[in-house]
Amino acid sequence: MQTSSLNFFERVYQVVRQIPYGKVTSYGAIAKSIGAAKSARMVGYAMKNASNLEDVPAHRVVNRNGILTGKHHFKGTSLMQQLLESEGLVVQDNKIQNFKQVFWDPNK
Repeated sequence: MQTSSLNFFERVYQVVRQIPYGKVTSYGAIAKSIGAAKSARMVGYAMKNASNLEDVPAHRVVNRNGILTGKHHFKGTSLMQQLLESEGLVVQDNKIQNFKQVFWDPNK
């Protein structure tokens, strides 16, 4: 199936599935990578549904400052943080530490 024939959420999920283990990306970077640069909020809506999809590592998507803005869409109070920490990332006060070093840009 061609990317252009997929709906917006599926195109988002395709990008999220490519985020490497131990890396994170942002809603805006995903939006830009699928040709919808001003649709970061829509990516957020897609990610809200993705936390229930086993094959979409939704925990690897944070806001442009590295803050775990989607954490309340995961089961349990700190599941998103626990998943990130299990991949070796450091999270303090709901923010990824060394964000620039662990940021994955889907546009490159």
